[in-house]
Amino acid sequence: MKQWLILLVVMLALTACAGSGSPNVDKSDTPASRAALVNVELGAGYMGQGKNELALKKLNRALKEDPKLPSAHYVIAILYARLGEYDLADTHYRRAVSLGPDDPEAHNNYGTFLCGRNRLKEADEQFLAALKNPLYKTPEFAYTNAGICALRVPDEAKAEQYFRQAVQINPQFGDALYELAQLNFNKKRYLPARAYLQRNMEATQYNASVLWLGVRIERALGDNDTAAKYAKLLQTNFPNSKEAELLLGTEQNGQSSGQ
Repeated sequence: MKQWLILLVVMLALTACAGSGSPNVDKSDTPASRAALVNVELGAGYMGQGKNELALKKLNRALKEDPKLPSAHYVIAILYARLGEYDLADTHYRRAVSLGPDDPEAHNNYGTFLCGRNRLKEADEQFLAALKNPLYKTPEFAYTNAGICALRVPDEAKAEQYFRQAVQINPQFGDALYELAQLNFNKKRYLPARAYLQRNMEATQYNASVLWLGVRIERALGDNDTAAKYAKLLQTNFPNSKEAELLLGTEQNGQSSGQ
């Protein structure tokens, strides 16, 4: 829905973000390790609430309790990146993948970070490392992230391949379906773009980006009634969005395609 990566925090094995489930590679066979896992979960929870100071306190405590806990390193890395401490984030990400070489979440999250820092080749390597784990329950996340990162190269053919692999694994994965709709629209392949967007809207709740893309696809196909339906939904539900502003601009300028 947005040209950004799907970041999987541990609230995500712990609530491992974006609904991801992954093998639990953290070992908690000692009281210190179990305490560390609790503090990682608390830290991730505080991050989700925007309470970064409390999150940092809990995550540092987790690292003191178990310095070799991969999830403690990659969750604190996510927090450091959020705080703009990129060198510290990189250090902890590298430690996380070193301690948990089979942890797909650690690799996916590190790839997300690297792509955000425009280290695209390294990012791709991390996404592929995540996908090597046959027990990775949601590889569609890593495939979609790899595709989004490939678009920044830019390598549209590689990106499309990754997105297709994501929907082959999970035909209802909304993020990859949206990216395929956008990619096909950009290539003026409007019928496939429509099909992918319709699948996206059946699988997930629509947002402003989806509706705006729908308006442009239907205008390009000459279906002004459906385009008007999407436009009304956009104006009604997301009146203050940038997409609503773009829609208004095309209407004021008498444009029909919105491309």
